Amino acid sequence: MSGASSGARLAGPKARPSARLAGIDGCPAGWIACLVAEDGPIVPEIRLVPRLADLLDDPDAPEIAAIDMPIGLPDVIGPAGRGPERLVRPMLGERQSSVFSIPARSAIFAGCDLDDREGYAAACAAALATSDPPKKVSKQAYYLFAKIREIDRLMTPERAARLVEAHPEVAFAVLNGGAAMTLPKKVKSRPNPPGLDERRALLVRLGFPADSLARPPRGAGEDDLIDACVLALVARRVARGEAVSFPDPPLVDPRGLPIRIMA
Repeated sequence: MSGASSGARLAGPKARPSARLAGIDGCPAGWIACLVAEDGPIVPEIRLVPRLADLLDDPDAPEIAAIDMPIGLPDVIGPAGRGPERLVRPMLGERQSSVFSIPARSAIFAGCDLDDREGYAAACAAALATSDPPKKVSKQAYYLFAKIREIDRLMTPERAARLVEAHPEVAFAVLNGGAAMTLPKKVKSRPNPPGLDERRALLVRLGFPADSLARPPRGAGEDDLIDACVLALVARRVARGEAVSFPDPPLVDPRGLPIRIMA
């Protein structure tokens, strides 16, 4: 007989640890992230960081993150726009105005060192020169440009494999069985409590603890927290191979970055 103890057991294969995932949204203080595990009950960790690099370059950075910010930026915008926006707007009904038209990369970086009035004029001039038919920039889109520049400076094709573009209202529609939210999150740029409650109720049905959605950290709005949470569910869908891409396959910009919205 072998001298091995009769009680000894062979070690089985180690279970793969659940991946750390995130949904990320811009907010007044920088960026708000909802961190969740890939599997199991949703136990969200909410973080607020002033710079996106503080989250993405952290040793404990999420393996996959979904962010509400354009990632792929063309050099020229054609009649169909950047591409993803045209595909997702019909899904959203009255919420489709939440999907802004994004201009070419040169317009986003034009006038970035100028004040708002001169910077907006420079962005519009660059957008007109790089779109067919010529089109200016909306003020709503322009106010996103600083954050778009921030993410664009960080992006590489390798990083694009784990940081994907998403859109909260598209995510809510997909996770709601294809039906868009019926109420707006904001009315005249102010929080709309019934619309926020509609989204909270869906997140609770999808597994979020109600108390995790009640109060955002200082420097973020209620809508920022809710958007980060629904994007965390998109990150779960990406990790599990369940996410859909608009378009599929994605377009690719001159730097090799995918142009798509994931949901």
